[in-house]
Amino acid sequence: MVDDLLKEARQGLALALQAGANDAVVSVSDGSSTNFGFRDGKIEKVQQNRSRGLNVRLYVDGRYSTHATTDLRPAQLKRFLEDAVALTRHLEPDPFRTITDPKLYAGRSDANLDMVDEKIEQIAREEYLAWLAAMDKATHADSRVISATSFAGGGRRLSAMVSSNGFEGTRDGTGVGYGGSVTLDEGNGKRPEASKGVHGAHLLGLPAPEAAAGEALTRALERLGASKGPSARMTMVVDREAGGRLLGPLVGALSAGAIQQKRSFLAGRKGERVASELLTLTDDPLLPRGMGSQLFDGEGIAATRMPVFERGVLKDYYVDTYYGKKLGWEPTTGGSSNLLFALGSKDRDGLLNDAGEGVYVTGWLGGNSDGTTGDFSFGIRGHKIEAGKKGAPLVEMNVTGNILELWQNLAAVGNDPYEYSSVRTPTLVFKDVNFSGK
Repeated sequence: MVDDLLKEARQGLALALQAGANDAVVSVSDGSSTNFGFRDGKIEKVQQNRSRGLNVRLYVDGRYSTHATTDLRPAQLKRFLEDAVALTRHLEPDPFRTITDPKLYAGRSDANLDMVDEKIEQIAREEYLAWLAAMDKATHADSRVISATSFAGGGRRLSAMVSSNGFEGTRDGTGVGYGGSVTLDEGNGKRPEASKGVHGAHLLGLPAPEAAAGEALTRALERLGASKGPSARMTMVVDREAGGRLLGPLVGALSAGAIQQKRSFLAGRKGERVASELLTLTDDPLLPRGMGSQLFDGEGIAATRMPVFERGVLKDYYVDTYYGKKLGWEPTTGGSSNLLFALGSKDRDGLLNDAGEGVYVTGWLGGNSDGTTGDFSFGIRGHKIEAGKKGAPLVEMNVTGNILELWQNLAAVGNDPYEYSSVRTPTLVFKDVNFSGK
């Protein structure tokens, strides 16, 4: 199948050049997926998708454009690309838009990333329905449940990319996921709710569907009796499933685009210690079965492991070809793949015990952060930490501060990275965090 896509991409590239493009990058993809939704014992949604299409990036007389089509019949594709080239000639020239330097294609790894589980495509409708029934039963195992939903789905996506200056590459990957969400009736108009979902490239290693959905009910029950905590500066322990929300603004500030547009609080800080010495973060696109694993990025740049922070020192930025040219920097890669922490020695319970008192954050309820200054304000969902244990649930509280200062106050890193995400965040502990409550 992937060889057929590669053949179609080569044909599309030849047509783009015949139409007058100086350079071109052509991608052809084919994907299929099946998704089910289940609410309170009944199927609510069934969705099956199958798509096949071509995307082309054109470089025409110093001008640049992108185009996409799902009509791959030769005559129609020829006309489509002729029109695309003609339209591109009407755009303003952009000297920074050039095709990727072929030297960046060199050194591509041939590692087996193990991203395909053939069993996923063989999952029958009846098996999905059995998962949903098991999850529905697990989420309704308490009389206070007023509504519960479950989801399950899987699919496969293949693609091939070729360029006029020598790049050729293919991708093939599967994915599967399931989980549930629960709403309870606590009385007095209160409706605590919670959810849990898992995803992976392979079925092996995922918890049973009923275990994942049952965790949603457990979390919702733990929200009963939630109250507002005090306004204070306290230790904050962040659950491994919630840590990505705090890492996102930090990694976003490493984008060359943000830096060039003066929207990054980490501009000009490369080589400086900007965070706690406990923060060592590596971008690893070659992690087997990783949710963000790849042998090359969207521009064809060969994927390599990249140190992002080492003991709090900023080591590198995410630099694509376009903004690299604007800044006069060598490209690295356009965005993150799998983010891996250097781990500590304790799990969540050990870190809660060490904290003694404070707030254990399990999720976020809205909020925002400023990419230019790093200032942030997030609503939280969580629990008190009482005598080193997870205590009473908290509601209607915010955490505020500055992202850079927050990471400078990183006090401990867990040994329990969250495996169902490309951001493999462990439990994190921050000291002296500002909470707003009653």
